Amino acid sequence: MISPDPTVAPPVIFDRKLLRARRLRAAADGAENFLLDRAAEDLADRLQAVKRRFPQALDLGTPGGALGQRLAASAQIGRLFSAEPLAHLRAPEAGPRVAADEEALPFRDASFDLVVSALALHWVNDLPGTLLQIRRILKPDGLFLATTLGGETLTELRQSLAEAEAEIEGGLSPRVAPFVEVRAMGTLLQRAGFALPVTDIDRLTVRYADLAGLFRDLRSMGATNALAARRRKPLRRATIARAAEIYSMRFAGADGRLRATFDLLSISAWAPHESQQQPLKPGSARMRLADALGAKEQPAGEKAPRLSED
Repeated sequence: MISPDPTVAPPVIFDRKLLRARRLRAAADGAENFLLDRAAEDLADRLQAVKRRFPQALDLGTPGGALGQRLAASAQIGRLFSAEPLAHLRAPEAGPRVAADEEALPFRDASFDLVVSALALHWVNDLPGTLLQIRRILKPDGLFLATTLGGETLTELRQSLAEAEAEIEGGLSPRVAPFVEVRAMGTLLQRAGFALPVTDIDRLTVRYADLAGLFRDLRSMGATNALAARRRKPLRRATIARAAEIYSMRFAGADGRLRATFDLLSISAWAPHESQQQPLKPGSARMRLADALGAKEQPAGEKAPRLSED
């Protein structure tokens, strides 16, 4: 398992203070929750497939109460805690609430049998460090389930804004957050010391009448640009208009509606325990590979016969 170097500061990718402010505004205005509802439903279904009870569970970073409400009604969950920067927005009856940043978890080692998280981990600056902390607070044989945005999420918007800004303003600035790929997430889970990691992508395509509709939904999710390196000046109207043209030309269906990709990256992993399935030791196989394949074995160092050219 890797250990973070305390002398090396993690990269600052997101302005997390700005992110919290935008989430507060979205909650006050009536947040758009279709993505969160889908992620929460998927997590609840995946948990139900695990035939086990979890006495102590933690809902980490999930905005609002969409996931907590589903888990609180589950007979699999004993006591459900929640931890997120805006914990005060949750209803008190949902269970114990802790105001905590996902990057600095205030819990003892081996505190929870289950950690779940929906649509939160793609906003952390130090994802490897956060996974290490989740692994730390899980009990042996504890389960980690999460859904986060990944892969090609908002690829259409990224391409359209980049081309329009380069064309109209003569340069580029970061507009859409980077998202982790499914293979990279599997590698990070292994490096953090998790056992039996499984990752998968569920691609959701949402269609909009125009680019303004997509922008409205992103604002209602509190998911507009919070990159630390973002350009502080707003986009010019001409740039937005050109981005809308490019988006319409490249990513519209036959009906003229624009498609927007959201890749929901599913994560499942366990804290190691001796009872878990282990890989076989080298040399412990009971059958030779050549026998299993029905092939003739060539001794090491012996060259295969040359084919005749006749």
